[in-house]
Amino acid sequence: MNDNCKISHSNFFAKVCQTNIKKIYCTFDRITFEKMKISLLIPVLDYDIIALVHSMKDAMGKVPEFCEILIGDDGSSPEYGEKYKSLETENVRVISSEKNIGRASIRNRLALEARGDFLLFIDADVMLPGTAEAYILNWLPYIKLSRVICGGTLYHQSAPGDPDKLLRWKYGRLREQKKAVERNKHPHSGFSTFNVLIDRSVFSKIRFNEELKQYGHEDTLLGYQLKKAGIGILHIDNGLIHEGLESNRDFLNKTKLGIENLSKLYDKVTDKRAFSDTVLILKFYDKLKYFGLTRILAAIFIRYRERMEIRLDSSDISLLLFGFYKMSMFCTYREIHRRKNILPVF
Repeated sequence: MNDNCKISHSNFFAKVCQTNIKKIYCTFDRITFEKMKISLLIPVLDYDIIALVHSMKDAMGKVPEFCEILIGDDGSSPEYGEKYKSLETENVRVISSEKNIGRASIRNRLALEARGDFLLFIDADVMLPGTAEAYILNWLPYIKLSRVICGGTLYHQSAPGDPDKLLRWKYGRLREQKKAVERNKHPHSGFSTFNVLIDRSVFSKIRFNEELKQYGHEDTLLGYQLKKAGIGILHIDNGLIHEGLESNRDFLNKTKLGIENLSKLYDKVTDKRAFSDTVLILKFYDKLKYFGLTRILAAIFIRYRERMEIRLDSSDISLLLFGFYKMSMFCTYREIHRRKNILPVF
């Protein structure tokens, strides 16, 4: 391969535009490649994934590298548990937990049970933008280029018919949905396991931290650990549509849990500069702290929290206000957690 075809993670897409990706794919060692297997891992809690699994099962017979589907039932109700069990075949297995053990623990269990060389984690509330076969095939040319590959998150172009889900859709559409060329500028920032392919040998060394039982920022910690270990992340355009939009109030509640978890993690990590580089809100916090403004924002949050939440739970949603809401909330939690003198452990 000539110099024009040498690819780094940071400028991958700028160069690949000038290259026929199929030619890259054809240069792979085919004998080794045929032995490579992908396991699809779907953690789920009381969500209907029947159509998704049937679509993926159809692709399994068409893509030799795609070997199995594992469903991680994280303490679902008996009704949903039976639905998941009905999907079982020789290559579709259900890994069940009688009680809810949390997002980190169920993902680790799925990884331990998987047979594949690569682990494809996707969330349960996704929708394929095309065929499952095309989705799986889109990963294959990049497997030789990186050990951790993020496919991206997509949202429907039109707003949801239910105005009560407008905040989650607007935030996702304007903040989370980004082209790979943008995500590759800061590959570890905003790392997400919503739709990610990870080399099994990497995940066996850097797993989800099971101390995190509460919702929020399990992905952030994993991204930080990958960065500390010197493991690169490649972003590609192979997105899945996020279908399971929460109501405005539910999204605000999840945001609170996530911000609280982030503040706790900030106390526990040993390299706060590296951790801050992976989370935008922490970069802003460091600047606010330098200018002595964090306590002022905490006071504003305490006084105006209810007013901000009323505005965010309306049809007149401002993402600027939502950003300020999260930032001031984080400053508040920092004041709370700072006084507990938590020692760094990660």
